[in-house]
Amino acid sequence: MDLFNSKKPEQNKIKVTDAIKDRIPDGLFLACPYCGEQIYNKELGPYRVCPKCDYGFRLQAHERVALLTEDFVEINADLTIDHSDFPGYEEKLARAKKQTEMNESVLTGTATIEGEKVALGIMDAYFMMASLGSMTGEKITRLFEYATENRLPVVMFTASGGARMQEGINSLMQMAKVSAAVAAHQEAGLLYLVVLTDPTTGGVTASFAMQGDVTLAEPHALVGFAGARVIESTIHEKLPKDFQRVETLLENGFVDKIVPRQEMADMIADIVSSHQQEAE
Repeated sequence: MDLFNSKKPEQNKIKVTDAIKDRIPDGLFLACPYCGEQIYNKELGPYRVCPKCDYGFRLQAHERVALLTEDFVEINADLTIDHSDFPGYEEKLARAKKQTEMNESVLTGTATIEGEKVALGIMDAYFMMASLGSMTGEKITRLFEYATENRLPVVMFTASGGARMQEGINSLMQMAKVSAAVAAHQEAGLLYLVVLTDPTTGGVTASFAMQGDVTLAEPHALVGFAGARVIESTIHEKLPKDFQRVETLLENGFVDKIVPRQEMADMIADIVSSHQQEAE
């Protein structure tokens, strides 16, 4: 007599219909891009930081402003440049503007951070990967010129995938134009503070992202020039996991301090206040 049935009992399979899928919210669980931990969305908190490794998820420019200050005043908001020459480019710009509610990949203005008045620039990776276009460069240049004229320190949050290929040489020329404005600001004895966020690459890294008097960075942010795959194919060697991470840059003297996002406003205010006291 067979006391035990060797066959496995049939399992009731639940068919996931389109109606069920529609009731499941998107983005409920996220994977940390750095450590791979699966995180319930609400665990990230207002700062959007991984609770396991402290990696800061990418923020839109307006979200970052809300974490830093309550009195941001935008400048050059209505600046426009004709981009009609490249096929399909205007449509891509229109989509980026709708998604970010910005007119370009950088938000510029003035703000008070923990009591310290600064000229503030924030690049937005959600706007065409914060690529460096003609108007991006123009807005950043004008920010530095405004800061120089009004004797303000500049705080720049960088993020970029590099030059905007749709604009060709005009995009590349922004590196030199912004660098000239940075130099004039520094010659006036004013502070330029850079905060490197994930990712900062290409021509932005090759110019104003590495020209600050003080360089801060968010934990585990990717910062470099060429991509890892391009470098590996050139040198024919496997790169280490922490290649182009800010922790490696700190060890090699390219970054002054890695600051958790929750402490960034206080750190910026302390540095700006110390510089002003020395200037007096």
